[in-house]
Amino acid sequence: MYSVLRKVLFLVSGETAHELTMDGLGALFRLHLTGFFPKPEQQKPVTVFGLEFPNAVGLAAGLDKNGDYIDALGALGFGFIEVGTVTPKPQPGNALPRLFRIPEKEAIINRMGFNNKGVDHLVERVKRASYKGVIGINIGKNKDTPEEEAVNDYLYCLDRVYKVADYIVINLSSPNTPGLRNLQFGDNLSQLLTALKQRQQRLDQTLEHTPILIKIAPDLSDEEVQALASTFNELEVEGVIATNTTVSRDDVRGRRFADEAGGLSGAPVREQSNHVLKLFRERLDPKIPLIGVGGVMSAHEAEEKLKVGADLVQLYTGFIYHGPSLVKKAIERLARI
Repeated sequence: MYSVLRKVLFLVSGETAHELTMDGLGALFRLHLTGFFPKPEQQKPVTVFGLEFPNAVGLAAGLDKNGDYIDALGALGFGFIEVGTVTPKPQPGNALPRLFRIPEKEAIINRMGFNNKGVDHLVERVKRASYKGVIGINIGKNKDTPEEEAVNDYLYCLDRVYKVADYIVINLSSPNTPGLRNLQFGDNLSQLLTALKQRQQRLDQTLEHTPILIKIAPDLSDEEVQALASTFNELEVEGVIATNTTVSRDDVRGRRFADEAGGLSGAPVREQSNHVLKLFRERLDPKIPLIGVGGVMSAHEAEEKLKVGADLVQLYTGFIYHGPSLVKKAIERLARI
């Protein structure tokens, strides 16, 4: 049934299709009709970051930026849902059009630019959610915040989401906010992570401990992965998400929209994402968990993420192309491992 719906949705722009789908899913949830969606016949709980996940399959950040659809998405069976990326102040994001599909490659290019309603809106939505799985909150900086002041945006968001998130993700790897990826390297990274760690310790004095994870890009050389892993080990980072979207166009060159600016996700990012994931697993302290995301278009590819080093798996573009059945199949596949 989803394949028919997808054909209809792909007749309109990517962003319009997204809005229609999310609004429709929300309506089905309010009408108590999500029982028609396929549910996994078995699932295996896993404990990561000190948190118990109903299963190892989650939704990556970006689909529900404002936390408006947590319960509806949770009804599809996800073991965890990551909302955001959210910024201190609301911002409209980049100019339209900013979302492009390449169906023949099962890929998407986006340059959304952290469009969101601001951290305070998201916090209120998370508070109201009845979803029983794990909720992660992905935080970033506003577009107009200078790179040298980025730490203030992350600390601002951290303070506000700390008491409602099960885990928090520091997004340093989106290609759609100027200067953001520069924060992944050298002194910029060390200073940012040190400031976040110090604030986390202060918050822990009055609130329950919340793990902080770092989301990194797939466009890293082996040497850069080694440098990042060393920094993460030294600063005792609690988890890493590998990976975000890529700026590479090698696998879609010559296709319609291939020259559009933005991050490429979907099947073409799988190989590089898995390579970076594998390298991090080899070079990170074994006690630092990894979430694998990027190019998971089937249950087999979800299992592949675990085989190369992930503790948990996230879906995004695969969910857009294959719908709720992918969630069910992936959960069941990983339950058998």
